[in-house]
Parts: sequence; C-alpha cells; structure tokens
Amino acid sequence: MSPSSSSSAPQAQGPSGPPVPHPEGVSEEEFRGAMARLAAGVVLLTAHDEEDGPRGAPAGMTATAFMSVSLDPPLVLASVRTGSRMDEVLERQPLWAASLLAEEQRATAGRFAMKGRLSDRLLFQEVPHVLGERTGAPLLKAALATVECRTEQRVTAGDHTLLVARVLTADLPAVEGGPLLYYRARYRGLR
Repeated sequence: MSPSSSSSAPQAQGPSGPPVPHPEGVSEEEFRGAMARLAAGVVLLTAHDEEDGPRGAPAGMTATAFMSVSLDPPLVLASVRTGSRMDEVLERQPLWAASLLAEEQRATAGRFAMKGRLSDRLLFQEVPHVLGERTGAPLLKAALATVECRTEQRVTAGDHTLLVARVLTADLPAVEGGPLLYYRARYRGLR
C-alpha cells in the first residue's frame, strides 16, 4: 500500500472494540499489516495539469503501487486513489511520467505523500527536474530512472484506479546509490 494510499476512514468497531472484518473475513487492519511486509519501490508519478492556472501546472504524488506489465508492447501499471487530485488529473490527461526514486530522495517522497501539503507548483520549485519531451510532465533529475507514459486503460479496483500505460520514453540517468523502498510503513534503502 502506498504512503498516499493509506485510508483515514474509521473502521467499523465490533461490540468489544476490535475491527470488524470484511464479509470475506479479513479486516482492513489485518490486510494493511500483511501488505506492509511487502517491500515496494517508490516512484513519483507526475503530470502537467493543463487546467491549473493559465499555463497549467505540474502535479505529482508518491506511489508504491507501480510495476512493469509487458515488454511487447512496453506497458506499466500504476495505482492511484480514486477521487484523489492525481486521479482527477490523469482522468483528463492521458500523458504522465514516473520517476523511480533513489534512497537519497526520501524527503521528496515524503513531501509528495503528505495530505494537505503545499501546492505541487511550490513543491516542484524545490526539486531539480526537467519537463518530459513527450508528456510535459516533470522528470526528477536525481531519479534512478524515468519513464514517460500514455494511459491506454483505466480500471476501477475498489477504492483505487489502475492505470495501464504504454511507455513512450525511458531514461537512465547516471545516478549512484540504490532504490528508495517502502517497507513496514517507512522509507528504507537496501541496506
């Protein structure tokens, strides 16, 4: 589960107080605990929001639900919370990018995962980036890799939207160090 995917909705309480399981038998707490034990790479999903201001503005969110799907054609999958700002942007904007974060980019990941944060426009002023040639989306300069994508399918999956997207470009900057991981609700490196 991504840092930005955590639910703040209260769980239903049973007569003695513990969480009530879903009809299938697992509670939200049990599911969240199990998924916290799955280490995931951290990416910054970005897009150019053409409807934000007269010239548009960058939009971004930290995610851990990102993976390759196919080599031929080159496809990736990203998951965003349904109804989130990023979901709304990507519903009308099929072009977006993902920067695969290095372990030195913990602060960046944390800033873009915060609820009620400053505007993305201000956050991007502090993060060295270039705009993708194909998407206009911000690509972080210190990322391990960046990919520019075009959404080909949107799939509703519970409280999230899955984006299946074709990779239009891939760049491998000369960056030292390992990936930023998310494990047991904390950012970590490989060590």
